[in-house]
Amino acid sequence: MQLDNEKLRSYYSDPQEDLSLDDVDLERLPRHVSIIMDGNGRWATARGLDRSRGHVAGVDALREAVTTSVRLGLDAFSVYAFSTENWRRPQREVDLLMHLFATTLVKELPLFHQENVRLRFLGDLDALPERTRVVFQRGLDETRDHTGMTFALAVNYGSRAEMTRAARDLARDVLEGTISVDDIDERAVSERLYTAGLPDPDLLIRTSGELRLSNYLLWQLAYTEFYVTDTLWPDFGKWDYLRAILAYQGRSRRFGGVTRQ
Repeated sequence: MQLDNEKLRSYYSDPQEDLSLDDVDLERLPRHVSIIMDGNGRWATARGLDRSRGHVAGVDALREAVTTSVRLGLDAFSVYAFSTENWRRPQREVDLLMHLFATTLVKELPLFHQENVRLRFLGDLDALPERTRVVFQRGLDETRDHTGMTFALAVNYGSRAEMTRAARDLARDVLEGTISVDDIDERAVSERLYTAGLPDPDLLIRTSGELRLSNYLLWQLAYTEFYVTDTLWPDFGKWDYLRAILAYQGRSRRFGGVTRQ
């Protein structure tokens, strides 16, 4: 995706401590950033609020993160919104999240049109409430021809379930004779994952300080750089995002090799 330096500098024009856009190498930005959005409930509890208020506040943080990703010229931006394990949460909280997914998507469609963002979903959507599925399909249909950044929302997603599904699809293809066992390689597996066609994430950000992947993109994150911050998701803003980019640019990505001296 083409980087618009003028828009980016305008976006980061407000002074913030000693951080500046000039500290960032705009020639070495990641293609794909993914975020595990964590800490909504703790954010609300710390303020004496119901957990639901944390999820609502998290929507505002997500909107800013999408805008920031567009301004940075990313090819892809993905977030972990609802896992296959999140169904274990109280029904009231699950219902609220499903309602938020639907209402937020409708509200944000004008932004996606304005920024030429293409929407995509990762996960098994069949288990979602009908209204949520209908709204998701509307988002897919309305942004299908957009040519800018891909925004991938992982909903009812679990990486082990994703890989099990890919293995089942490959086994079925072998049984049907469309491929042979020898055709199964890393590319064949990748093409049957929800992320098929997307670049693997270069940078994974996890908020709230937790040091685990929570069954997220286990295949795709094989050589991804991790950045963990204690900041709770509703408080994560564009300057926090910039700090993560700076940390990423300070890493040496060797992909199993060695750094040339």
